[in-house]
Amino acid sequence: MPTYIPIETGIPLRAVASDLLAFVWKTDGIAADFKLPNDPAHVLRVSFDRPCIVRLSDEMAISTEEEDTPIDGLIPNHFAYRLEGARFSRFQSETWKDIFGPATHYQFVTGWGCMDVLSGGSPSFSIVAQGS
Repeated sequence: MPTYIPIETGIPLRAVASDLLAFVWKTDGIAADFKLPNDPAHVLRVSFDRPCIVRLSDEMAISTEEEDTPIDGLIPNHFAYRLEGARFSRFQSETWKDIFGPATHYQFVTGWGCMDVLSGGSPSFSIVAQGS
């Protein structure tokens, strides 16, 4: 059964008022910038420093995605989660998992765009100037 485990970023963010603004692949990881609704000069940067499988999608696609059973652990207007038992993670390449090791499924939810990440690394969160 898919279970959402909330992650605290340490940075206040109303998820419904945010959006994914930028995404960058790196050699061994990713960086994604999310809108800070009350701070147009800065963004919340979520980054991983290990290889990743990533899915970017509209929030509507996530909210209508069929899972095997009901989803537990969602909190209204929360941004970051670690997921257990979700279809996205279960159906990924076993070869990729064999090469890069066990991966954890993370999901970052906004009012418009969402990002799923499978990685052996953990996310880091920082506030940076928009466009940097």
